[in-house]
Amino acid sequence: EARVFVAAMAALTCRFSLLLRRFAVALQRSSSSISCSMDKPLPGAPSPRHVRIEDLPGQQTKVTTLENGIKVASEDCYGQYCTVGALLDAGSRYEVDFPSGISHFLSKMAFQSTTGYTYDALAQEIERHGGMVDCQYHRDTIMYGITAYRSDCSPVVKLLSEAVFRPVVSDEEILAARERVAFELEDVELRLDPEPILTELIHVAAFRDNTLGLPKLCPAGNVSNISRQDLLDYLCCYYTPSRLTVCGVGIDHDSFVEMVRDNFTDTKTSWSNTEVSAKFSPDTSISQYTGGMETNDRDMSSHKLVVNPLPELAHVALGFESCSFTEPDFFSFAVLNSLLGGGGSFSAGGPGKGMYSRLYLDVLNRYSWVQNATAYNHAYSDSGLFCMYGSSAPSDLRELVQVLITQFLRLTESYGEVELSRAKEQVKSMLMMNLESRNIVFEDVGRQVLATGYRQSPQELCTKIDAVSGHQLQDACERMLKSPPSVAAFGNLRFLPSIREISSALAGSGRLQSEGKRVWRFK
Repeated sequence: EARVFVAAMAALTCRFSLLLRRFAVALQRSSSSISCSMDKPLPGAPSPRHVRIEDLPGQQTKVTTLENGIKVASEDCYGQYCTVGALLDAGSRYEVDFPSGISHFLSKMAFQSTTGYTYDALAQEIERHGGMVDCQYHRDTIMYGITAYRSDCSPVVKLLSEAVFRPVVSDEEILAARERVAFELEDVELRLDPEPILTELIHVAAFRDNTLGLPKLCPAGNVSNISRQDLLDYLCCYYTPSRLTVCGVGIDHDSFVEMVRDNFTDTKTSWSNTEVSAKFSPDTSISQYTGGMETNDRDMSSHKLVVNPLPELAHVALGFESCSFTEPDFFSFAVLNSLLGGGGSFSAGGPGKGMYSRLYLDVLNRYSWVQNATAYNHAYSDSGLFCMYGSSAPSDLRELVQVLITQFLRLTESYGEVELSRAKEQVKSMLMMNLESRNIVFEDVGRQVLATGYRQSPQELCTKIDAVSGHQLQDACERMLKSPPSVAAFGNLRFLPSIREISSALAGSGRLQSEGKRVWRFK
């Protein structure tokens, strides 16, 4: 039987080989009869007409302010779905008179039961319109959003008004929110990505005890202490028409304005019939940059995985005050952020393969012991923070800080034309790529209108990016480095230099005082 099977397989293989040869011959004959050049136009084909950005009509953002102060912004787009949402001038920076963590709680309690709908009824109504809901909170904004069928926009706007102005805030929902917040805090602590914790710490260090320095994440001690009264007081203070922008993408503006007028004006809020304290008024203070150091010295060895354990790392961030997003230098810092770039040290084929940003070329490719080096630019309505984050073994932390100091001081030197052009093209590319998403367009329109009352088009932004020169970058960096440094770090911080040593190095030779054996790395 084995011999018969082998003979049958051999015959099948021979027949299959014969078929392949016949197919190859036929393919060669058919291809030889086609003479089509890949670098010349097809004979008789019309000449291609390349579309220029100047020829495109563009999507116009329309803004209307209602009688009660609500700003309505919209931009039409193609597709069967639309995204509508509400953006409020609220967030963690306004919690100075409240327990920190209110915004965090409200984001977890969004789209629950309202005065007009139970939780199940609201969920079923949203699903009936093909809807998806989301609520995000930031230091200066709280956003509610719904994506649904374009034809069902009117009932969706009604559901949005219910979620924003008429939440029940029941004890059961507060208890569930406590569990969600506690889980998220635990997840952040155990996550291998250091960015959320470093971002929190660097803001605390940069804006000590005011506005942008107030905790974005709910402190663990406040999870069980935030009460229903605290939430209602905050809602009454900051959820007002004058602080609200309702935004829609993929919808006709005039009809959208009428929907918002019908559902967001002349209606009572869920806290208007309760005994809400009137002693609070919105915080109007301007952020005060202080600089300083904020650390979290702890054992990171427990973060190692059981299989293939990762090395224990320490993380540090060094930053300075930059500018608000309303200032002209905002575009300089956007280009600078792209120019520095950065990321993690791991990639197939070596760190930074094909990546030409400074932190890849001058840090990750040069110092094998640096595990991560990334630049971040945080911009707000009245200030900003430009940072570099880094990760290394705890024993290399002092050298890592020296590397970051050196990179900051180099920013005042001249910039090559190729380097600057590449950075500007990358900023524009990322901008246009992100605006391919309807949800990103919604956030961009809403945040710009909420902050400034109008929206700059992508074409305007690209023009301002192109106008950034090397001299402008140098001037912006010189002004930035005149502010006191902000330092944040967590992990095993035994080798972390003090804020005084860092300030002295920045003001002097640019070198930390040597500590012997590892100084040779910077010679």
